[in-house]
Order: sequence, then structure tokens, then C-alpha cells
Amino acid sequence: MTFTVTYAQRDGGACLRLAGELDMSTAPELNAAIDRLAAEGERQLLIDLTELTFCDSTGISAFVRGDNRVAADGGWLRLTGAGGRVQRVLQVTGLAEVLTYEPGTVDPTSHTAL
Repeated sequence: MTFTVTYAQRDGGACLRLAGELDMSTAPELNAAIDRLAAEGERQLLIDLTELTFCDSTGISAFVRGDNRVAADGGWLRLTGAGGRVQRVLQVTGLAEVLTYEPGTVDPTSHTAL
């Protein structure tokens, strides 16, 4: 499955929806999306992992990097919607707790490609 990042505006911030596999070859795409949104002034980023099927250590690093990026300007990055192996990776690494992971999903309407 091809990795995609789509974006939707939400109250007070932005929502990124990830689909496919987040790994060494695709993490730069997520980093670029986060950097672009932060440069545009977004400080609250919700990342919907509902359709993410795989996440390795570079994906975990991208989440931490993104949180650090927006936190430097008083913002936050949060994760939601993870399931299966992705949820397990977030739990084992402790990232679920650190980024206030909230099980559930985000409204899929109005996401556009970045």
C-alpha cells in the first residue's frame, strides 16, 4: 500500500490522516507535512492513524520530532485511531502515553492531499 498524508482543517488546528506504511522511506513525507503546517502557523496537530498499517522506529521518530517542532512554539501533536500493530508499537514505546494518545477516529470528511 502506498503511503499517503492527507490534511483537513479542524477547530483550533489541523488533522493529518496517514495511510499505508510509515517507515524509513516514507517518514520524510510526514516530516515535510508537519514542517509545512508549522511554518504556516499551525500549533495543534492531530494525527489520525486509523489507516496506518505499519510504523517502524523512523515513524516513531517522526512523531517525536513533530511534537518537538510544534511544542517549541507552544503547540502540541496528538495521535488518534491507531489499531493492531501500530497501536502495539505506540504502547510498547510509551509514545501513546507521552502524546496523549486517544483511541478513536477522526471524521474522514474534507481531507485533502498534501
